Amino acid sequence: MAQDNQDNKGNKPQGNNNKNNGKKKGSDWMMYILYAIIIISLGGVWLGGGNSGSNKEINWTRLDEILRRGDQEKIVVVDRDHAEIYIKQEALKSDTSYKDLTKGTKKITESGHYTYKFVDVESFKKDIDMVAQQNFERDTASLSDSNGYVSTEAINKARRDNHIELTAKENDHTWEKVLYWFGPILMLVFFFFIMSRIANRQMGGGGGGIFNVGKSKAKMYDGKTSINVSFKDVAGLAGAKEEVMEVVDFLKNPKKYTALGGKIPKGVLLVGPPGTGKTLLAKAVAGEASVPFFSMSGSDFVEMFVGVGASRVRDLFEEAKKKAPCIIFIDEIDAVGRARSRGGMSNANDERENTLNQLLTEMDGFGTNNGVIVMAATNRADILDKALLRAGRFDRQIYVELPDIDERKAIFEVHMKGLKLGNDIDIDFLSKQTPGFSGADIANVCNEAALCAARKNKSTIEKQDFLDAIDRIIGGLEKRSKVITPEEKRTIAYHESGHASVSWLLRWGNPLVKVTIVPRGKALGAAWYLPEERQITTFEQMFDEITSLVAGRAAEEIVFGQISTGALNDLERATKMAFSLVAYYGMSPKIGNISYYDSTGQSDWNFTKPFSEQTNEDIDKEVKRMIEEAYNRAKEIITGSREKLDQLAQVLFDREVIFRDDVENIYGPRPWDEKTEQEKSDIQ
Repeated sequence: MAQDNQDNKGNKPQGNNNKNNGKKKGSDWMMYILYAIIIISLGGVWLGGGNSGSNKEINWTRLDEILRRGDQEKIVVVDRDHAEIYIKQEALKSDTSYKDLTKGTKKITESGHYTYKFVDVESFKKDIDMVAQQNFERDTASLSDSNGYVSTEAINKARRDNHIELTAKENDHTWEKVLYWFGPILMLVFFFFIMSRIANRQMGGGGGGIFNVGKSKAKMYDGKTSINVSFKDVAGLAGAKEEVMEVVDFLKNPKKYTALGGKIPKGVLLVGPPGTGKTLLAKAVAGEASVPFFSMSGSDFVEMFVGVGASRVRDLFEEAKKKAPCIIFIDEIDAVGRARSRGGMSNANDERENTLNQLLTEMDGFGTNNGVIVMAATNRADILDKALLRAGRFDRQIYVELPDIDERKAIFEVHMKGLKLGNDIDIDFLSKQTPGFSGADIANVCNEAALCAARKNKSTIEKQDFLDAIDRIIGGLEKRSKVITPEEKRTIAYHESGHASVSWLLRWGNPLVKVTIVPRGKALGAAWYLPEERQITTFEQMFDEITSLVAGRAAEEIVFGQISTGALNDLERATKMAFSLVAYYGMSPKIGNISYYDSTGQSDWNFTKPFSEQTNEDIDKEVKRMIEEAYNRAKEIITGSREKLDQLAQVLFDREVIFRDDVENIYGPRPWDEKTEQEKSDIQ
């Protein structure tokens, strides 16, 4: 469906390993937690240097205070590195200065209550001896009589009481030293292992980690895998479906074809616009075929690592040969099959080209691939490499075109099966209202119609819901909240009325369906037409369409004496159409029967033009001449029917939406419609 002022279900695949996905995911998380614990433990040992005791480290001031009070039980020098201080139980119970010790360390532990780090063990011994001597002198002074005399027994007792015992202990640090020196290496190994698992998960590799990245990521479907799509679910596409069904028959009954000396085709390429059902056909093949079916996207071959794409191609075909006879399906093959660069350009993607070279070799190289058929789909066959399209690789190219009116009817019937429809639904009418719609577009129309009915709290989907869905898909959502002044609204009304009037009065103008001045999407107004479905187009037909496109601006100039920016989309479409007439279709008398269109898409015309500067200037002049002639023609038609234009614009201004019947009430029936029906009956 043409429109003015506006630019224009599948099943979830299941692989063989889906049953264990939940278990595998849980085990992966457990492994990651284990790795984290190991790394933290190694880091703690390495950074802690083996000192894992629960005692508290103190300075010399605190230690000197403890020694002078005689609260120490013993002092142990460990590895000539530090000293462990053990406090007497009596002191712990009676002295409040030991509250800094935790409750768990008030009992003597293997590492004592306090730790004192010293620089040199000999100096530490001298300091301890000095404190012991000072304590001895203090006690002997307090025991002396008035004459200063101290008995020998008191001296010996004071010496015993103030003696500070130092014992030595050597720990076995073999494993600590090993972890201290090799811990960083082990941490790097674990870090690399975890990163490889993550990279492997992102790149779809198997259980071999990053070293398995070159393995194929294709999903295999066989008789045990449930694919709920069959050829019955593929509506329309009769010719394409017949050829694809024959591919399945090749593998099911090969002797039927080889008995006469024929060979099974090696490759089938599905070509067509987006949404026409190429991938759906492949799903139907997977559902119907009783042979293994490998499915993979063209982008799955391309990775940042050199050689990965070629490796995956080799692995894919090796697996396919083991399962032969089988089918390999590569969706969006243009991601890897783009034409290779010429002239040794330095900016070429060498990795993609290496992948393509490997694919070419596997499809028809020195080796053989008996029983392996390659199916591929693309909407950019013009950019594929010629070596990929030659016979022997892709022997058949199946064109999946946009559906015609009968095929659209069949597609509507498929997508309406699960909908609650009202009694006023006419599938023939809907198929006529959706010219140029693909299968995906029709599926979207059915879904949007259900949503429209649900928003209105309806119990069934009615005809108007489908029309609203078509309008929304083509023109966008209505924006009645957009503020438009009365002057702007009147200008838009005359603009759209100009389109509708000229299109109605021209022989090859498209029949009108609906005109609205309610803003939709990016457009302030829109007109819907029902173009005739034809395979070839004449100059007169295209020139009438250009005239209709510029009629909106022509109406503005005639009525208001000035023009606005509302014709941007009209001028863009008219310019492209006129340029096509001149440069592509050879319909300009001055340029002649010459076409500068590149159907292969492989010429370097983006850098150098295929014509001279003089020809370029002539093309510009011809394009301008055509558009100006169409513009003056539109002005003449509007001037000749000015009163009817005013009536139509006023109705549109008041009601904001008009239909075909409103235009017919003002201008009368189109004589061209009667002639068209008569011509059709004469042909039949």
